[in-house]
Amino acid sequence: MPRNRPVATSSPPPRTRLGIEHYALLARFRYALRTFLRFSDVAAAEVGLTTRHYQALLVLRGWPADQRVSISALAEQLLIRHNSAVGLVDRLYKQGLVARDVAPDDARKVHLRLTARGTKVLERLASVHRSELRRIGPQLRALLDEISGGRAQTPRSAPRARCGRC
Repeated sequence: MPRNRPVATSSPPPRTRLGIEHYALLARFRYALRTFLRFSDVAAAEVGLTTRHYQALLVLRGWPADQRVSISALAEQLLIRHNSAVGLVDRLYKQGLVARDVAPDDARKVHLRLTARGTKVLERLASVHRSELRRIGPQLRALLDEISGGRAQTPRSAPRARCGRC
């Protein structure tokens, strides 16, 4: 029996060679992302956390209120293995940032939630991250517009964005 293959609705776009200006644009975009990630590392470290801790707290706080977060769901959101998520939750639990509740329907499962302390720490971190994103947002938008529009300007040196903490 032949395998089912998707039917192509249109032919793929012709490949175009990228010029140096396109590579320079992609490099500037990656630099801007690394700059923000560096900012995030420093901001999290200032409150005694890692970036991964901050990301986990964000997942827990941003989860729909009518649903529970399992360790598996957290692992999926963070793109990490289940056993790595267990260790991460253990560390957050020891810091008093996360609570574990036994699932009422299956005692082998736990549901995660932020503690009051976790919420307070997250609010502080999220606030400084939002401020930084407001500051660098126009630069990121311009780069994304250039990339998505296929427009690349003449090469220039990577901007020296400073996070104010680095």
